Amino acid sequence: MSDASPSDIKTRLLEAAEMHVPFDGWSEATYAAAVADTGIDPTVARAICPRGAVDLAAAYHKRGDSLMVEALAGAALAEMKIRAKVTFAVRKRLEVCTDREVVRRGTTLFALPQHGAQGAELIWGTCDAIWTAIGDTSRDINWYSKRATLSAVYGATVLYWLGDDSDGNEATWAFLDRRIENVMQFEKAKAQFNKSPIGKLMAAPLDMLGRIRAPKMPDDMPGGWTTPRS
Repeated sequence: MSDASPSDIKTRLLEAAEMHVPFDGWSEATYAAAVADTGIDPTVARAICPRGAVDLAAAYHKRGDSLMVEALAGAALAEMKIRAKVTFAVRKRLEVCTDREVVRRGTTLFALPQHGAQGAELIWGTCDAIWTAIGDTSRDINWYSKRATLSAVYGATVLYWLGDDSDGNEATWAFLDRRIENVMQFEKAKAQFNKSPIGKLMAAPLDMLGRIRAPKMPDDMPGGWTTPRS
């Protein structure tokens, strides 16, 4: 065990915890059971997961992001329009969730006031991973607006999916299509505003704000969801 990396140890704890989560949630009981099941030294386990099951729940979410990115890497995204790319990516993110009850328990955990900030951060991370995977290179104010808008769509879709008992999640996919259609309508309205005299007046300061605050990327490709990308 001494040769195992922190990442490997956390993975073992996570895999052991998953079977307990549907019954005990992402709780201290689940964490203790995972430590016992793996035989990992409790001191070592606590050093790697100071918050116990909360850290494992976050790791579970991030593992889902990684699995989604792997799935998107093998998809023919270049042949899709931006709307199709986003829809496809959100569907893939939900499809890699092999246990709906584990996700439900995580949603409940990160809805608690003391964990709400991390819950929002995790959703933002998922949406950032989606935009990055489908080729977004914006580094102006749109870097933020894209992720913020998709966070709202993704969060609402997850909640709908948790209660969906339709065949093949057809109701969820229809719900997702409606939410993205709402976003597309917003983008059209935003484009019209940007072309207006007031929009043109505000363009320069907004662009400057985005360049100051957004991460530095190799290329600057402003625009909303409707901007075609390969």
